[in-house]
Amino acid sequence: MGTAAAAGEGAGRALRWLPWLGLCFWAAGAAAAAARGTDNGEALPESIPSAPGTLPHFIEEPDDAYIIKSNPIALRCKARPAMQIFFKCNGEWVHQNEHVSEESLDESSGLKVREVFINVTRQQVEDFHGPEDYWCQCVAWSHLGTSKSRKASVRIAYLRKNFEQDPQGREVPIEGMIVLHCRPPEGVPAAEVEWLKNEEPIDSEQDENIDTRADHNLIIRQARLSDSGNYTCMAANIVAKRRSLSATVVVYVNGGWSSWTEWSACNVRCGRGWQKRSRTCTNPAPLNGGAFCEGMSVQKITCTSLCPVDGSWEVWSEWSVCSPECEHLRIRECTAPPPRNGGKFCEGLSQESENCTDGLCILDKKPLHEIKPQSMENASDIALYSGLGAAVVAVAVLVIGVTLYRRSQSDYGVDVIDSSALTGGFQTFNFKTVRQGNSLLLNSSLQPDLTVSRTYSGPICLQDPLDKELMTESSLFNPLSDIKVKVQSSFMVSLGVSERAEYHGKNHSGTFPHGNNRGFTAVHPRNKTPYIQNLSSLPTRTELRTTGVFGHLGGRLVMPNTGVSLLIPHGAIPEENSWEIYMSINQGEPSLQSDGSEVLLSPEVTCGPPDMTVTTPFALTIPHCADVSSEHWNIHLKKRTQQGRWEEVMSVEDESTSCYCLLDPFACHVLLDSFGTYALTGEPITDCAVKQLKVAVFGCMSCNSLDYNLRVYCVDNTPCAFQEVVSDEKHHGGQLLEEPKLLHFKGNTFSLQISVLDIPPFLWRIKPFTACQEVPFSRVWSSNRQPLHCAFSLERYTPTTTQLSCKICIRQLKGHEQILQVQTSILENERETITFFAQEDSTFPAQTGPKAFKIPYSIRQRICATFDTPNAKGKDWQMLAQKNSINRNLSYFATQSSPSAVILNLWEARHQHDGDLDSLACALEEIGRTHTKLSNITEPQLEEADFSYSRQNGL
Repeated sequence: MGTAAAAGEGAGRALRWLPWLGLCFWAAGAAAAAARGTDNGEALPESIPSAPGTLPHFIEEPDDAYIIKSNPIALRCKARPAMQIFFKCNGEWVHQNEHVSEESLDESSGLKVREVFINVTRQQVEDFHGPEDYWCQCVAWSHLGTSKSRKASVRIAYLRKNFEQDPQGREVPIEGMIVLHCRPPEGVPAAEVEWLKNEEPIDSEQDENIDTRADHNLIIRQARLSDSGNYTCMAANIVAKRRSLSATVVVYVNGGWSSWTEWSACNVRCGRGWQKRSRTCTNPAPLNGGAFCEGMSVQKITCTSLCPVDGSWEVWSEWSVCSPECEHLRIRECTAPPPRNGGKFCEGLSQESENCTDGLCILDKKPLHEIKPQSMENASDIALYSGLGAAVVAVAVLVIGVTLYRRSQSDYGVDVIDSSALTGGFQTFNFKTVRQGNSLLLNSSLQPDLTVSRTYSGPICLQDPLDKELMTESSLFNPLSDIKVKVQSSFMVSLGVSERAEYHGKNHSGTFPHGNNRGFTAVHPRNKTPYIQNLSSLPTRTELRTTGVFGHLGGRLVMPNTGVSLLIPHGAIPEENSWEIYMSINQGEPSLQSDGSEVLLSPEVTCGPPDMTVTTPFALTIPHCADVSSEHWNIHLKKRTQQGRWEEVMSVEDESTSCYCLLDPFACHVLLDSFGTYALTGEPITDCAVKQLKVAVFGCMSCNSLDYNLRVYCVDNTPCAFQEVVSDEKHHGGQLLEEPKLLHFKGNTFSLQISVLDIPPFLWRIKPFTACQEVPFSRVWSSNRQPLHCAFSLERYTPTTTQLSCKICIRQLKGHEQILQVQTSILENERETITFFAQEDSTFPAQTGPKAFKIPYSIRQRICATFDTPNAKGKDWQMLAQKNSINRNLSYFATQSSPSAVILNLWEARHQHDGDLDSLACALEEIGRTHTKLSNITEPQLEEADFSYSRQNGL
C-alpha cells in the first residue's frame, strides 16, 4: 500500500511538472532549429513569433461564477501568442486531462491564439476549506515567458427562505411620510429587492414621490389616498425568489369642520327664542378610520324679538259745553298703550258728538223750550211709543231665533256663532260653551248660559267620544298645546252661511294625551265586541317583557312585533352554565331626557341580568325611526348607569374597540359585552334630517248610532310604537281602515296638518271641531313620549248609510304628504280585516340551540377556520366583512379571538327574518374560497353538513 501511494504521489508531481518539461523541450528544439536555419539559410518555422519580446496577452479572462444547485460551471480563458495555457485553482494546477483547448491563428497579426476550458463542480467547491473563496487562474506560455490572468472566484449560489425583516403595516395621516423596512433573506449572490403594491410592481422612476433605493426600504414622502394598499417586498437572485408578508398601509383623513352657516332667523316671532348655526365634518370628511371632528356641529344663541303692541284707547274725556249748533263733544286718545313695533292702531273713532236738548241751545235769540211747546210735547210722546214698539218686536224676533238655533244645534251641545261651507278649507271658529258641568248629551231641555262665552285658539286634538255620556266639557276642551284647529259647522252649512270670523282667547294649560291615560271613554256594551280577528288575537299586554333560559349553545330572544331581539352566540355562556335572560321595553315616560336638539330615535331597551358576563359579544337589535344619512344625522348609542344617568357609549360613525354599531335603514345592530339599558338618540345636523313616521287611521261606531269616529295616529316608525297603538285600539274596539303608510317628517320646523277630504256630501257630514287640525313641529318631532293622536267625528244623515269613503291627508308644510284612502263598511260583518303584523316573530319568543341560527354550526366552524387564518392575497376575515357590507371600524373585529365568528353573529342578527343564505354563499364565492349555495340545507343535514359547497347539493 505504501509503495502504491508513493507511486501515485510521484505521478502527480510528474504531471504538475509536465508543462515546464514541455516548455524546456520546446525551447531546446526551437534553439536547435534556429541554429540550423542560420547555417543553411532556411527560414524559421511559422510557429516561432516573428516579433521578438512578446509575452502572452489574455483576450478573455475567467469571470466570477456561481454554482446553481448541482450544475457545474465552465471557466474559460483565451490568450495570444500562447503555446500552452493551464488553469491553476486554489494554488494547485488542474490536471491536464481536465482541460479542453482550442488553437487558432489570428489572421491580422499571424499570432497563435489558444483558448482553454475547464469545469468546476459543486463537490470541488464544497470540499475546499480555505481562508478565502474557491478561485481559479489561467497561466499562458509563450517562447519569451508566461502571463497570469485575474483570479475568478467560484461560489455556491443560494437564497434563504425567511426575510430578516418583513415590512410592517401602518396607518398614517394623509401627506405624512411612509417608511416600510425590508431586509431580504441572506443569499449568494445578494438578492435584488423589488416592491409590489397590490401585486403590481412599483416603478419609483415614474413616481417622484416614491423612493426604493435606500437600503431596500420603501419611502413615500407624502402619503396620498391612492397609496393605501397591501405592500409586499420581493427578493430574488439567480437561485430563487422570495416574498415577504404583506403589509397593509392605510392612509386616513381626519375630519375637518366646514365653515359655519349663517345664523338662522329667531325661532319665535316675538319674545325670547334662539338662533342656531351649523357646520359639517366635511372639510374634509373623515376617511379610512380618520378621527371625526372634535367640537359641536350646532351652536345656539339666545335672541329677543320685539313683540308688536296693539294700541288701546284711553277713557273718554268729559263732554264739552254745548255749542250753538246744539252739539257737545268728547274725545279719547290711543295711548293706553300707544301702538309699538308694528302693532295695530286703535279701531274706532277718537271723537264723538251728540245733540244737546236740555234748554241751553238758542234758536233765533230765544230759548228752545219757548218755541212751540205743544208740538214739542207731542213729538216726544210719539218717539217714546215708537221706541217701545220696536223693542218688543226685537225681543220677540230674538227669542224665536234663539229657540230655532238651539233646536238645530241640540245634538252638539254647543252654540255655533259663525263658520263657513264644508269645503271652505281651514276655518277659524267661535263658540259659546254650555254651563259648567253639563255634558255633551243629546238633551235639549238644558238651557245654555248665553252670558258666559269662551273662545279657544289652542289645539283641539280631541279625545274621541266613544260614549258621550262620559265626555264632559273639560275633556272636550283639553287641547294639545299650540295646536291650531279649523272647524266647520254642519248647521251653518245647511243655512248657507259663509261668513268667517276669528276669535282668540287663552289656552287651557292641560294637554292631551295625559301620561298613560290615552284611552278613550268607555265603550257601550254593544260596541265592546271586537271588530276584527287580528285585533282580538293580539294579547292584552301589561308590559313588553320576555324571558328565556340559555346555555352554552346560545340562542335568540325576540320581543314579538317590536323589532327588538337579542342574539346569544354559541359559546358566549360557559359550558355547564345556564342563565335566565330577560328583555323589556320601557312603555312609560322615557327616562332619557333629550338635551338641546337631540331626539330619541328608538325605544329604551333593557336586557339582563346586568351581572352576567359573556365570553363572546352578543348582538342587540333595536329599531329606530331615522332616515339614515351621515350627512344629516349624528346618531349616538347611550346606556343608562346604575345611578339612572344616561351616558354616551359611542357615536355610530366612531371607531371603537369596546362595541360595534351597524346602522340599517330600520334597525341598529349593536355588538356588546355587557347587559343594561340602551337607546339611540340623534342630533340633526341639517334641516334635511328626516324622521320616519307611521300614519294610520282607525275607526269605530259611537254610542249614537248615527255617529262614526275616525282616529288618526302619527307615531315613530318603530314596530313597538305601533303595537302600543294597536293594543289601545283593540281595547276600545278600533278597526284599522287602511294599511299604514310612512311619512318623511323633516326637521325644518314646519308643522303637520291633518284633514279629512272628499266626504260624500249627502250621506255624511263632519261634526263640529273635527274638520282639520294643525300640530306644531315640536310636538311631532319629539312625539316619542306618547303617540300623537287626533280625532275626527262624522255623522250619517240616515241609518241606511253603511258605507264610508273619504281621504285622510297628512302633510308637513313644505314637506312630504301621505293620503290614506278610507273605504269601509261601518257594519261589523262586512268589514275587511287588515293585518297589522307579520306573525313570524311572535310564535317562538325564545329559541335555543342550533335551531335559533340560520347557519349550521359545522359550516360556521369551517368558515371561521378558513377566514381567521391570514392570507397573502388578503382573502381573510377583512374580505368577508367587506362582502357583507361591513366596511367601518374593522379594528373592533381585529381585537376578537375569532373575527369571522363575530362577523357571522352580526350577519345572523341582520337576517333573522329572511335568512338569506344565498347572499352569504355569493359573498363567499366572490372571495374565491367557496363555491356553494346555503339555502338547500334541510334539518337532517344540520349535524352532517359538509363544507365542500356546490350549487346543486347546497352547503
